[in-house]
Amino acid sequence: MIHAKKIRVLVVDDSAVVRKMITEALSQDNEIEVVGTACDPYVAREKILELNPDVMTLDIEMPRMDGLTFLRILQQHRPMPVIVISSISQAGSRAALDAMEYGAVDVLAKPQSAWNLGDLRDQLARRVKGAVRARLNNLRPSTAKPGIVGHAGAIGNYQARQLIVIGASTGGTEAVKDVLTRLPGGLPPILIVQHIPPIFSKTFADRLNELCAMEVREAVHGDEARPGMALVAPGDFHMVVNWENNAYRVQLRQDPPIHHTRPAVDMLFNSAARCAGANTLGILLTGMGRDGAQGMQQIKAGGGTNLVQNEVGGTNLVQNEETCVVYGMPRAAVELGVADQILPLDHIPHAILHALRERSLNQNGKSAVTK
Repeated sequence: MIHAKKIRVLVVDDSAVVRKMITEALSQDNEIEVVGTACDPYVAREKILELNPDVMTLDIEMPRMDGLTFLRILQQHRPMPVIVISSISQAGSRAALDAMEYGAVDVLAKPQSAWNLGDLRDQLARRVKGAVRARLNNLRPSTAKPGIVGHAGAIGNYQARQLIVIGASTGGTEAVKDVLTRLPGGLPPILIVQHIPPIFSKTFADRLNELCAMEVREAVHGDEARPGMALVAPGDFHMVVNWENNAYRVQLRQDPPIHHTRPAVDMLFNSAARCAGANTLGILLTGMGRDGAQGMQQIKAGGGTNLVQNEVGGTNLVQNEETCVVYGMPRAAVELGVADQILPLDHIPHAILHALRERSLNQNGKSAVTK
């Protein structure tokens, strides 16, 4: 009998207790083998040379050399998939986002108790399996700094019911940043689900707000999603949108996880399809799994409620395989036949503006005909 090669993992953490718990949790999966552990980056460097692991889990706060410095050196000289396990403090959240910029595949929240992995236990093996499939070239930070792709006109140039929804997972923090920083202000409301732990999501939104032409912040229950604004779903909360009193408003819910995650892209996309119908523009970026594909199907169907007579549904843009870190969620949408365009990441901002303008022109044309 031929046995599939196991994924070889190196666990790096200064806590012996945490190293032991992570090792035990991963060892329960018969597709994964923990080949070694290290208490700091210097030991880890020797273990990498000796053991040649496929994936590494990495703590940020360690003696002798911090995890961020080690990650930068590692990705320059011996690129490999790295999952950062960081504290959920504000400083830890900022460091975790820095790690994603330096080439980490994924980030997980370190348990608050050194003796209990909590939710981390259920996620570890799945994230390791996703990390090993990552395209490392797409993790390397770009030295180019492309500018905004266009200038939005007056907010009134877009239809009042237009809505942009974005979903992403593995590799998505950088992909979302690349898209949003190239968009002008004044666009229709943007709602974002990025698979990310609690607290990290606020730091993610705050960082985007510093970089983008639009206002970006973590969503609060009952928020109005206004033109010129992007709202990020908080970690551990599903985000849905409704049309209430002539405005889009978001609700945060703690329904059971979908596709092993909360927030789930499908939850947002389904709600957008119901309330925005053909005015929905869905964007699905890099990530493992299938989250978002079924929601895109609903967007194409208009959620069963077509706001414009004789129209089927909204428009879906999907990141292509070549530029994804993990081509999972976009692949699922393509296989389901619900992607209108499959695009390299750097083409998506242009496509967003084009789709919004086409929708506005079509709507204005129909309105003129019916007058």
